[in-house]
Amino acid sequence: MGLFDRFSTDVGIDLGTCNTLIYVRGEGIVINEPSVVAKERGTNRVVAVGAEAKRMLFRTPGNITAIRPLRDGVIADLESTEKMIKYFISKVVKKNQFFKSTRMKIGIPSCITQVERRACIEAALKAGAKEVDVIEESLAAAIGADIRIDEPAGHMICDIGGGTTEVSVISLGGMVVTSSIRVGGDKFDEAIVNHVLDKFGLRIGLSTAERLKIEIGNVGQDEDKDVEKKMEVRGTDKITGLPQRKEIGSDEIRKALEVPVNQVVEEIKKVFHETPPELAADIVERGIVMAGGGSLLKGLSKLISKETGVHTFVVDNPLESVALGAGKSFELFRNISSEREIFNNLNS
Repeated sequence: MGLFDRFSTDVGIDLGTCNTLIYVRGEGIVINEPSVVAKERGTNRVVAVGAEAKRMLFRTPGNITAIRPLRDGVIADLESTEKMIKYFISKVVKKNQFFKSTRMKIGIPSCITQVERRACIEAALKAGAKEVDVIEESLAAAIGADIRIDEPAGHMICDIGGGTTEVSVISLGGMVVTSSIRVGGDKFDEAIVNHVLDKFGLRIGLSTAERLKIEIGNVGQDEDKDVEKKMEVRGTDKITGLPQRKEIGSDEIRKALEVPVNQVVEEIKKVFHETPPELAADIVERGIVMAGGGSLLKGLSKLISKETGVHTFVVDNPLESVALGAGKSFELFRNISSEREIFNNLNS
């Protein structure tokens, strides 16, 4: 560890549409809270951040508004994002550490524009970081899952977050092929909301849709019909506007998720089509690695295995892998650079 490393606090951030996770070197994951900010109308004074603010979503009085400052994996409200990062960092970086230089690495989708990339960096700098860099989410997820990305072999990782799905083929510390679509957990929830409205005439909120997805959501036909699950939900009738209760079965959630899930599967096939044959052979042998909260959807890994013919599995820490990888990437890429420098010197 160099002198600069001793006098710096390395922070990895998964700035997610749904949740923000923060990794600090030597401490692990120290923050895992919803990406929500509650502000006072007119003054824009922040009254709550994270879990407390999420409880206010759609329940605030007229003088307070609770928002999610990130949309589809990118910053939609720069000022609120800056305040959210600053709040979280103040919770984890102790006052006696402020003399140190805080270095941040932020996981971002590969599909974002240069303007959106600069917005992420600007938000972190204004929050107090001395040095900020970004890393593609799938690359960070692979590092966080302890995949040997530095070796000359192909690894495919599919990271399904709240706002985006990113599929990448990684070899020798870099991404050979990568593709990202703005389809993730949020789109899954929206699909459930629309299906319940169309099929049952019941208006439900996104939080209810999320509970349906987590508790009875699935994308594969259950072999045993007896395991079909049901869940009672509350909402309002779309015609009368009066409160209603309906019992929703897991078969209906499966139908609701068909379109967004198929988009994810097609994206994986597209990346396979663009992958060099030698790396594709490696992936067939090693399997497709899945990360992100969306990878926990029941039956999804089996469906991808069926559609691609390649074994697919979920990493041990799918929700934390991007933040872990972003934080660990400081040391990993320094080691890769050192090894390449030694190799170049030997061949010069």
